[in-house]
Amino acid sequence: MSVNMLVPMEVGICCVDLPALSRFYQDVLGFTFVAQVQMPAAAAQRVGLSEGGYSVVRLQTPYGERIKLLAPERTPTRHADGLILDRQNASYLTFIVEDIASLVADLKRAGASFFAGDEAIQLRPDVKALFCRDPEGNVLELVEYADIAAYRPDLFNHRSA
Repeated sequence: MSVNMLVPMEVGICCVDLPALSRFYQDVLGFTFVAQVQMPAAAAQRVGLSEGGYSVVRLQTPYGERIKLLAPERTPTRHADGLILDRQNASYLTFIVEDIASLVADLKRAGASFFAGDEAIQLRPDVKALFCRDPEGNVLELVEYADIAAYRPDLFNHRSA
């Protein structure tokens, strides 16, 4: 059995300062504002998300994926520090970008912090990566491929080399 997905995947991110985090994803990473809605406490409780209500800002990438920034009425607990995979249920968003180095200054200016310095690490001859936290501590991975078509031929097989 498989899921019959109708639209690209969406990711929900719990946050404290909804306006600031929304600006970060729009101004630094280029997401587009889609909508903001308020969810009442009764609905939040029924679905198992929160004791109180919450606000949601929906943002979209140029490829159609969306993130939902969710700010509950009750302030959520802080993230755990340390290495990413030292925590069960760890998760992070991966952004495959053209040039990691060109984003570093914008990330710093917007309050991102870096795990292992602010220079991409060469993981393999054709792959560089950098991990950082957004201003609220959510983990982001930036990846740069020398040959993106080799990594994702399903998306780039129509382009000539």
